[in-house]
Amino acid sequence: MRLDRLLYKGIRRAYRRTRKLTDTAYTRWLFSIYRVQSGYGLESYGIPDLYLQKGATMTIGTRFKMYNGRSHTKAGQDQNCLFSLQENAVLTIGSNVTVSSFTAVCVEAITIGDNVRIGVDTCCYDSDFHSMRYYDRSSVPETRNYTITMPVVIENDCFIGNHCTILKGVRIGARAVVGPGSVVAKNIPSDEVWAGNPAQFVQKIDDDFLKTIDLHFSKRKAQSPFPPPKPTKN
Repeated sequence: MRLDRLLYKGIRRAYRRTRKLTDTAYTRWLFSIYRVQSGYGLESYGIPDLYLQKGATMTIGTRFKMYNGRSHTKAGQDQNCLFSLQENAVLTIGSNVTVSSFTAVCVEAITIGDNVRIGVDTCCYDSDFHSMRYYDRSSVPETRNYTITMPVVIENDCFIGNHCTILKGVRIGARAVVGPGSVVAKNIPSDEVWAGNPAQFVQKIDDDFLKTIDLHFSKRKAQSPFPPPKPTKN
């Protein structure tokens, strides 16, 4: 490896480690300003954007990790994580959750369970934000009394791909997988793969499906041109 490339990688690694410490400390201070309750093990790469109105409540479990912006998200998005809570809204995030350039706009309630992974640039909304009646939208000032708002729930162990949009009233069942670019407008049962716009059923995550994945990677490993690593001696 060229010496200049090795030097560059070393500088970048040191920069990322330093930013992790400083950004995490700054984020904890930011959370304290907005009275966000968060457990131990918080890691923040970059600084999220927080907008909490009067009476809003945001709670985060342990070992929460987030990546903000292009400098910290290898998928190349510029956006920081955004948490916007309107008056008296409730956002609850469980333990061991990882998000990247994630947006949560909460008018009523959004709940994210434990062990959830949410990909880059995914957005979650629990409201339409505007009335479905055109004359409400065209009035001056705009009438928002008839805006539909419904809670969103993402259960434990879900994997949400990149660039997804999760709409109001949706419940995503435990261990479900949502493919990249999907628009989730209705409930997804547990242990299923859904994808598309609008998101549709693709595959049941059962024992046969998991065995197929194991077989696929076993074949790929067997066909690899690289020899397996030698066992290390203690």
